[in-house]
Amino acid sequence: MMSGPIRMTLQEAEGLAMDALVACRTSPDAARATARALVQAEADGQKGHGLSRVPCYAAQSRNGKVDGFARPSVRKLAPSVLRVDAAHGFAYPALDLAVAEIEPLAHSQGIALATIHRSHHFGQAGAVVERLADRGLVGLLLGNAPKAMAFWGGRQPMIGTNPVAIAAPVPVGPPLVIDMALSQVARGKVMAAQQLGEPIPEGWALDRDGNPTTDAAAALKGSMLPIGGAKGAALALMVEVLSAALTASHFGWEASSLLDDVGPPPGLGQTLVAIDPAPSSDGRFLSRMGELIAAFAREPGVRPPGSRRLENRARAAREGIALPPTLHAEILSLLEAAA
Repeated sequence: MMSGPIRMTLQEAEGLAMDALVACRTSPDAARATARALVQAEADGQKGHGLSRVPCYAAQSRNGKVDGFARPSVRKLAPSVLRVDAAHGFAYPALDLAVAEIEPLAHSQGIALATIHRSHHFGQAGAVVERLADRGLVGLLLGNAPKAMAFWGGRQPMIGTNPVAIAAPVPVGPPLVIDMALSQVARGKVMAAQQLGEPIPEGWALDRDGNPTTDAAAALKGSMLPIGGAKGAALALMVEVLSAALTASHFGWEASSLLDDVGPPPGLGQTLVAIDPAPSSDGRFLSRMGELIAAFAREPGVRPPGSRRLENRARAAREGIALPPTLHAEILSLLEAAA
């Protein structure tokens, strides 16, 4: 029996993920968009948003918690405001639609907003706004998640880890991308540690009794800790307002879990903002961004955020990715069960 990692090219990994999702009641188009996003996260080193999600996604699509055949739709509500309905399907096709529709509005109006409702787990937020930055726009994406963190001073999980990401073009090279959950780490990293049977560092989470824990399984039953204490908790609340209330989606405590196939669709929300930076900066945005990037280079040991992600991406393009044999076997079993 093979015990070492299973190495695959990015194309092979995307094909495997897509086939597994199609085998579990997902349309080819939705499966392709979802597999592409998961493999990109895997290649970028964001394994909690990568292929570890395939078995859970597949179970949810097979059981109807996610509508694998949903087709997102968009309505234009104002000259620069869009409302995207993910229709209780996977988030990635809805995000693809939002990016495609918001770009021309941002260029024509200077700024555009797209709210996404009846949505699902949206994975690596930075990858979405990076696409806008590649097209000369500043992109901002934020979204809520099922309950994972307590209100500050409380013990019961109520709001999600609520990621936020921004991307901006620079004169030379890849965009500047800042992507972070507002917990100490993304909950997906705890999920990945649980799947690998590994402990998590101290300071990431509490168990269900409010005690610090290094046990990933206990952390998933308890609550994540916010970055920056009370200030991080307040930032997560801001995201809840802008992604759940603004989109008329479920709050974190109303949403069903993303980690199992039990219950109704999670009904989460995301908000995407695209800004044409030229008008507001009098055409000087790129030159000012060049100065910002140069400031990093002037201090030894300092690098712009996202540098490690780009290194991981380049390595994965050269060498492929390595899957734990247990995860590889679990994904293969989805195909075998459907055969």
